[in-house]
Parts: sequence; structure tokens; C-alpha cells
Amino acid sequence: MFLENGQASPSERIQLPEDQDLARGQNTGNIRQYRKPLNINLGVVIFSAIFAYIIICVCLFFFKTKHIRPYTVMEGSLSDENVYTGIALRTEMIVNSDYSGYINYYAREGERVGSGQLVCTVDESGQLKEILNEQNADNTALSESDLRELKATISGFCSNFSPSDFDSVYNFKYDLEGTVLKLANINVLENLSELNSAGSSQPVNLCYSPVSGIITYAVDGYEGKTAEDITEADFNQEGYEKKQLISNELAAARDPLYRLSTEETWSVVIPVDRAKAVELEEAEYVKVKFLKNQYQSWGEVTILDKGGDGVFAQLTFTNSMVTFVTDRFLEVELITETERGLKVPNSAIATKEFFLVPKAFVTKGGNSGENGVLRETAGEDGGITTEFIPTQIYHETEEDYYLDDSSLRVGDHLIMPDSAEDYTISKSASLTGVYNINKGYADFKEIQILKQNDEYAIIKSNTTYGLSAFDHIVLDASSVEPDELINE
Repeated sequence: MFLENGQASPSERIQLPEDQDLARGQNTGNIRQYRKPLNINLGVVIFSAIFAYIIICVCLFFFKTKHIRPYTVMEGSLSDENVYTGIALRTEMIVNSDYSGYINYYAREGERVGSGQLVCTVDESGQLKEILNEQNADNTALSESDLRELKATISGFCSNFSPSDFDSVYNFKYDLEGTVLKLANINVLENLSELNSAGSSQPVNLCYSPVSGIITYAVDGYEGKTAEDITEADFNQEGYEKKQLISNELAAARDPLYRLSTEETWSVVIPVDRAKAVELEEAEYVKVKFLKNQYQSWGEVTILDKGGDGVFAQLTFTNSMVTFVTDRFLEVELITETERGLKVPNSAIATKEFFLVPKAFVTKGGNSGENGVLRETAGEDGGITTEFIPTQIYHETEEDYYLDDSSLRVGDHLIMPDSAEDYTISKSASLTGVYNINKGYADFKEIQILKQNDEYAIIKSNTTYGLSAFDHIVLDASSVEPDELINE
């Protein structure tokens, strides 16, 4: 069937043989598969080469390169480990009760009471205790001075509190309770005359201070001890027991009521080693910082050497006893004069051997006028010649120079300039020093140690052959060899 334009319709179009073969999926052999050409990305190649180079450099750095760490020399000082735990000794007396009953205090802990001053009452009947229990604390009026006293107690505790010394919380608690009870109990004193006049067979007994002193409401068994009585066992705080004396508690006859510190002169005993004992004894007086409140005072030194039982230093003070009257154990720091100079780590310090050569055999020569010696050398023809050997001076005494052994040998014959006198190298000595790397190589520099502890040394600055501030040295002297080039 044909269309009007003479073309056959799609349904009646004639299939050619090639079309039939393609329809059956057969390859006639005239069609070839197209191969995609290989395209090389230059950017990927360059990136891969750089990455491989970085990996190789990192591996060489960690596995082949010597790691030499520099250290910049600075001025400084050493702080000695001068912190000690000491035992506070005072002239103390314990006042015991003559009665049995409930105790009520009227003097604040840490304040001075005069001889004959009312300190507490012992209520044998319990009637005073009932009055105190019935009294509403909210109705107790505090004066401006009372409020200032409470605020001073609280602010003093807050400013000196340290979480590492949590025991001070309990001391503060008892101190605050004592202050509040004293203020409240004073209002009850006016009722004592009524109770005693009522004809009770068990009255309220008034207890007065026998002598003047600073009052504390605790006992610990150290009262009456002297510095000669102290042993190493006394410093064991695990076995230390402190009995707090609390108001409104029931006490028996002959039980302790309170403690009085009667003299301003007091002392702190600390354990020391024999070397420190000698140092302190020579000083006679030492400045002491109390770590509790950073207070500083001068103490007179007395050394107590008890042989196998230890060595102790007694530091005696004539002031500030009232500040620490409630403390038995005190952390103190001895402030001694500190040596200042250049501060270097001990790891940077090394020793090195040098030849000792009389000064008369060292001269200047060469184009740069450097130091050196004249050494006799046998020539190829058997003749003796003299050559100038440059060498560096590392230290000097009144007679000798310390010369480097890199260019000289034992047995070398040296000639004195303008003389026929000779010297055979044989003597050597060692110097203590560090390796200076300012010039890019390990240059040994002699040092003079002024003071040293476990980590650092203070050395003398601006010596002729030594170091100066801001010099760069090798942190670990064992990691380099003399004159080794340094690649930082």
C-alpha cells in the first residue's frame, strides 16, 4: 500500500537482509568495537608525587633523623622544697571541772580571758539547760558589735579556706557555734541568780578562769609537751585525736572544761635532715611563712639532734600565738635566700675531657688571630717542622688553659713561642658544661653551678668561657656529640 506521495507505509516497508541479521543479534563483521583512549590527568600525577615525597620525608624524620631539642637559657632562681609539717607547742594548761553537769560557755574561743573572769557554768540540776532549750533563738537580739563579730568570723574562714584542708570546716563550725552560744548564753546569766536563790540542792556553778590566757575548747594530749619530748611518732596525724569541748554537753567531775595558753612565746617543731639542720643552725634565725594564712614571721632556730630518733628544728616565735592557738599541726615554709643566675635543666649538663697546656705555650696565629699552639711535626724527609694548630680555649686556671682534644693528641710536642722550650701533652682534666648551638653546631661551654636541685641548676652568668642569657643549648646533652652539626 502506498501513500499519496508514493512512499510505502511503515507497516509495509520491506526489510533488507542486513536488517534481518541485526534483528537477530548477529554480527555481520562490518562493525568493530570502539576503544576509549587513555587520558592521563597531569594534576593527579603531580599530587601523587608530592604525597609520596611527604610520606618518605616523614618516615626519614622519625626513623633516621636525630631529634635534638633546643632550650633557651633564661635568668631565674631555684625554690627549695622548704615546706614542712610542724607541731605547735605552747605554754598550755587544762582546767578541769569540779562538778558534774551541763556545761555552758560564755567566752569565745580564741579570745583572751582575764584571771577571775567568768568562762562557763556547770548546771548540776539541768534547769539552765531547759531554759536554753525553751528560748527561741530568733528572739535573741544581736547588737551591731555582735553582728560584726559573726561577720568577721565567717569572712576570715572563707578567705583562708582550702578544699585540701577540709578539717578546718569542723573547726569553723565549732568556732561559730561557740560565738553564737556565747551571745545567747549571756542573756541567760541574769536568770542564774534566780535559780541559785530558789534553794535548789543542785545549783548552777560559776567557773572562773584561774589565770589570764587565750582560751580554746579542745584537748589533744599534746598539752605540756616540750620540744625535747617530741618524737617522729608525734607527727603521725592518722593517730591524732582531738576532743572538742562543746557547750550544752554533759560532763563529769574532773573532765576538762577548757584549755588556756598563758604565754605569747610559742614554737613550731619540724623534722629536718642533718644538712638542713646545719644550714639552719648557722643562720640562727629564719623567716617562716605559715601556709594557712600566708603570714610571715622570724623564728629563732634551735636544733635538737636525737640520734636515731631523728633531727628536729625548733622555731621559736614571740608573736602571733593567738592567730594559730587552735592549730596543733601547721604547714610552714622556710624562706631562705635564693641564688639567682642562669637556669638550665640538669639534662643539658655534661662533662668533657680537655688537655691541660701551660699558658706560655698558647699563642695567636693564622689570618684571624685565633688561639693555638705550635706543634712539632716530622716531615716526609724525616726533618722536624713546626706548624700552628688552632684550638679553642674552654677554661683557664692561674697556670693552664683547657684546650680541645679534637686536634691534639697525647704525646704531641709543643714549642713555646720565641723559645726553644717544649712541652709534651700528657695531662687532662674534665669540665662541666652544656652544648651551645647558637652557631649551628654543638659547641661545649663550661658552666659554674651555684645551686642545684633534682631538675634544674643555677649557673653563674657572663663568665669568660660560659653562657649568657638567651643562649640556645641542647636540652639533652646525651643526644649530641661535640662539634656535631645541628639541624633544627
